[in-house]
Formats: sequence, C-alpha cells, structure tokens
Amino acid sequence: MTSAPQTPSLSRAQLRRDRSPEHAASSRFIPHVQGLRAIAVLFVVLYHFWPGRLSGGYVGVDIFFVISGFLITAHLARELTSTGRVNLGQFWARRARRLLPASLLVLLFCAIAAALPFLTPTSAMPAEIREILASTFYVENWYLAFNSADYLALSGDPTTVQHYWSLSLEEQFYVIWPLIMLLAAWIAVKWFRGARLRAAAIAIGIVSAASFIFCVVYTISDPAPAYFVTMGRMWQFGVGALIALVPRLRVSNPLGSFILGWAGIIALLYTAFTFDAQTVFPGYMALLPTLGAAAIIAASNTERWWYPTRLLSIPPMRFTGDISYSLYLWHWPLIVIAPSVPFWGLTIYHRVALLGICFVLAWLTKRFVEDPVRSWKPLTTRRPRVTLWASLGAMVLVGAVAAGGWAANATSYEQGVQAIQDARENPAECFGAASVLDESCAGIGPDTILPAPGFAGADSPDEPQCFIQLNDSRPVSCEFGSDDPDAPRVALVGDSHAYQLLPTFEGIAEREGWHLTTYFKGACPWNTTPLATGGSFGEACDQWRDGVDQQLADSEFDVVFTSAISNTPYSSAGHDSSFDAAVAGYSEAWSSMTDRGIPVLTVVDNPVWETDPNKCLRSRDASECSGARSELLVENDPLRDAADGTAGVTLLDFTEVFCDADTCAPVVGGANVYRDQDHLTVTFADSLAPQYTAALRAAMETGVQ
Repeated sequence: MTSAPQTPSLSRAQLRRDRSPEHAASSRFIPHVQGLRAIAVLFVVLYHFWPGRLSGGYVGVDIFFVISGFLITAHLARELTSTGRVNLGQFWARRARRLLPASLLVLLFCAIAAALPFLTPTSAMPAEIREILASTFYVENWYLAFNSADYLALSGDPTTVQHYWSLSLEEQFYVIWPLIMLLAAWIAVKWFRGARLRAAAIAIGIVSAASFIFCVVYTISDPAPAYFVTMGRMWQFGVGALIALVPRLRVSNPLGSFILGWAGIIALLYTAFTFDAQTVFPGYMALLPTLGAAAIIAASNTERWWYPTRLLSIPPMRFTGDISYSLYLWHWPLIVIAPSVPFWGLTIYHRVALLGICFVLAWLTKRFVEDPVRSWKPLTTRRPRVTLWASLGAMVLVGAVAAGGWAANATSYEQGVQAIQDARENPAECFGAASVLDESCAGIGPDTILPAPGFAGADSPDEPQCFIQLNDSRPVSCEFGSDDPDAPRVALVGDSHAYQLLPTFEGIAEREGWHLTTYFKGACPWNTTPLATGGSFGEACDQWRDGVDQQLADSEFDVVFTSAISNTPYSSAGHDSSFDAAVAGYSEAWSSMTDRGIPVLTVVDNPVWETDPNKCLRSRDASECSGARSELLVENDPLRDAADGTAGVTLLDFTEVFCDADTCAPVVGGANVYRDQDHLTVTFADSLAPQYTAALRAAMETGVQ
C-alpha cells in the first residue's frame, strides 16, 4: 500500500525506520493553531446554541478545513521528504485511530436515542437511521447534497447527526490528499529531477484553483448541494496545505506577523457576526474566513504577549482546542435531543447548563476514548490492516445498532402512517376545528391525539416538486382537480404557509369539481415589497414573484387564495415602516387580480412557536404544553391590515380556533395542530376544509363588489 519512487541515497534501514508519519521527522507543536481550533469550534457551537447572536458562526467549519489542510499536508510532506514515499496504510490507520473512536461513540449514542420514542419522534426515525448510516460510513455530505438539505436554515427538524457532513468531507480529504501528493511526487521524480514538494505544491495549487472555481459557480447555480459537495471544498484544505508546503508564506517578521495575525482574527470575527443564512455561501464569500484562518496560521512570530499567536496559546484556548473534536461531535445531538427530555426547558439557564454538559462530555471523551485508543498497543504494534479491519468492524456494529432500532420501531411507524390516513379519511365527530366552530360540539371532542405527537412531523404535504426553495426562481405551477375546461378555477399562491394547505385544497377541488393551480416558494409570500434579507435569495424571490404575476395575468381564475407566515422580514421600501411596506405590497399584488374582477381570499396566520410543541407533547399532558397567546401570535399581521376594507378581498380569521383569550393550544378537538414550530398538520388543516370551501364558493358567487 505504498507508492512513489525511493531515492538511492536512503538506506533500507533508514526507510524501515521512517516507515510512517509517526517515525518521520518529529512535528513541531504549534500552540496558536490549537487556539485557532478553539475559535473554530466555539464559532460552530455558539452558532448552534444562539444562531441569532452569532449568525455567521457556521464559518467555524471552514476554519477547521484550513487547519486540517495545513497539519495533514505538513505530516505528509515530512514523511515524503524523510522516506521518499508515503505509507498509505500507516497514514490511514493513524487517521482511523485518531478520529473513529469518538465519532463512532457519538453515533452509537445517536442510534440508541433514535430508537427511543420519548427522545426521537417515530416519524423522524427513517431520516435518522439513514443519516446515521451515511455518517458511519462518512458519506453524510453526499447524502445531504443529494437531498438538497439547507444546512443554514433555522427551522425544520434536522437529525442528530447532520453535523457529520463536515467530518465525512474531511475523511474523504484524508483519502484523496495523499494520493494527490504521491502522484505529484512520482511525476517529479520521473520527469522533473525529484523536486517532490514543489511538484506537490503545484498539483495542490491546480486542484485548489479548480475547486474554487467550481465552488463559486455551483454556489450560484445550486447553493444547497454546493454547501456539501467535496469538490467545492477542496480549495479550503488546499489553502492550508500551501502554507505547509511553501515556507515563504509563513511570516516570522515581528511586524508582519503581528499585522497578519490580527487581520486574520478581525476577518473571522467579522464573518461570524455579519454573515447569516442569507449569505451566498460557500462561493466567493468563503474566501474571507478561509484566508482569515490562513493568515493566523501563517503568522508564526510569538515574541510579544500581545501578538495573536501568543493570545491564542493561553491555557483556556489550548484546552478548548484539545477537546474541540469531541466538543464538535457532542454538542449538536444534545441540542437536538434536549427539548424532548422531560422537564428540560429552553431558558437561557438550560442552554448554558447544556453547553457546560457538552464541555464535560468532550473532556471525558478526549481523556478516556480519544487518547487511549490512539496509542492502544494492540493496534499500534500491529500492521495497519488490523486497525483498518477493526475500524470497519466497529462501523458495521454501529450500523447494526441503528438498523436494530428501526426494526424495533417499524411496526409503530406503520401504525402511525395508518392512523394519519384513517384520521384524514374518517375524522371523528367534533374533531379538530369543528370542536370550536361547530356550536353542537361545545365541550365535545375526541380524547386521542391524532396524529400522535411522535408522528406529527410526517403529516405534511407530499408534493415537493410544487414547492420551490432557496435560490430557485422558477414560477413552477402544479395542477390538481377537475380536467373539465369549464370547471371553476382556483389558484393557491404563497410561501410554506400556503403550501401547508395544499392537500386540503386538493381534496376540496376533487370534491367540488374545481380545478386547482398552485404556486409556492419557501419564505417568499405573494407580495410586491422586497424582502429585507436581500442577497441572492431576495433576488430569487423577486424573480419568482414576477414570473408568478405573469402567469396569473395570462390565466383566467375564478378566485385566488393566498396565505403567508406573519413574521416575514420586509424592506421598508420607502414607507414609514416595514409593516406599512408589507401591507402596501400585499395590496398591490392582490390588486392585479381584483382589478380584473377576480376575488382574493386570505387568512390570518396561525401561531408560531419557539420550538416544535410535539417535543413537549411526547412527554407531558397537552394542557402543560400550551403557550402564551402574547408570545405566539404576531400582534400585527400585515395580511389583516391589507385585507381590511379592500374591495374584492375576503379575510378568514381562525385565531379563536388556535387560541383563547390568554393561551394557544397545540391540540384542538383531538387534532394535533402542528407538525413543527409553525406549520400545521394536514390532519388539522383538513378540519378547516368546510370553512375554506364555503369561503371559496361565496367568493366565486359574489366576485368583486
């Protein structure tokens, strides 16, 4: 498993002695790089704990990539220089002993947690198991890329192992990188007089340049998978690698090192506090944190205490850097699982306590798992294949535990699917909204909660091709219901709070003999006022709206229904406030229909919770899971003001269904209202179908008056 030509000047004894990175020239420990690790992991952890406070903390992962590129390339370069080759088996075995024990321990914990219904909703199990398997075999980044997951989204239900995407990408780097360097060394010896490291630097420079171009282009064209794909991230490893291979890039001059180091720190702090989920990333914007990290590594002078290299080397930073790997592994599963633990709240005190638990677990893992296994003699004194086979066996064991968890819960999952189908097709008397809106149902309602709290997340629309997201600006339409050319035509337009009504409106169209046309884009309501977020997403939203307006103008509808989440951030756009701008934008968008005599219906938004109420419902009585009306309902919904007194616009308001005078309930008439923190279950939305049907029919009969 070794490659690259040997130099005649090295004896066989020397080659045997220098057979691996452990036996190559000793590496010089660089304390400030360990401090840089601390910055990287703290950025990521604090971003996940308080995303609103450190909106760009996700760049910590980019810092890790640069550090890995620097350190691993330095190891490989030392071995290549000392031995004339790279022992691939030893290199990969060493990486396995360093990384897999802690990684597989956390994955085993996640696999067990996924099998426990009170910690993980049954509806989430398929995704959990798939991603645990993908993470175990280090292809999680590709799994997320193929599924176009939005890692920077702040809503939804990510799995406990979603953060393993970066570890998967690093493992792929450890496979690819020595092969690139070996190929470059072989070419150098064969054709260029043996300048191995120069050839490696050139090869890495070419790979990095190609990777950066790919990253920029792919981020513009398809940002969700671009965040995860390996080729789009190799250039960040390459930047660190070039610092290791090109001595001139390391600055020892006191003044230059001082300026370079502080410039790097300022760049990292700027990105951490100013970047957010709307930043076009990675793309060219990733240059700033990448070069910032590179600048800190390259600043090597440590003469004065106020130099960044010295400040990053203080004991607290070095300690955090030492446990950074395990801290990264543990923090995310605990964040995901904690809200489901009985009696665990979401206050600042609970979050700080959880952060402390993460540090303790990270230290324990470093002390009793990482360090002992890395130097465990039964592995280090044997051939590399022993470590590699043992690693594969441990990975298979974790996969088997995950599969066993699914087998134990498969029946419950199937029962949950059937329960949702039964509730939709044959709802009980006085079920859901009927328990409030039907006077004959006063004080009457089913005792069973449907869908079950562990399965509400699966009770969602199943037409993803109709729902446009992220930077996609195509005005995609979907058609449902009657094909009769004379059938009344209904349009359903809006963001995810319109999309949540799709199955309900599809059922109405089928029953009434109407034709339904839909236009949906996530986080982009039908409104003419630009979003406050701007950037590429804001541009895509504007383009989608223009395309939808054109299609609506070219079509003849009998009625248009729209809805939107109430807390969408709008630009003030020349108005006194963003609220006024939002009201004006809705009015202008709707007037394009009402001016043609086409009535518009809209609905006041449902409550928005801080976290998915099902996490509470899985372990507590529904009465204990209610929230304060003042906290869950937006005081001023611009939809309400836009519809007020506007000819041709009808406003539906179901607030009394969701809330009483003081509180809002997660369960109404036996119906589980929410599938996450702000989207309705299809089962509950269906219980409002009579009201939607009556309103649509009335609007078509009266038109615009």
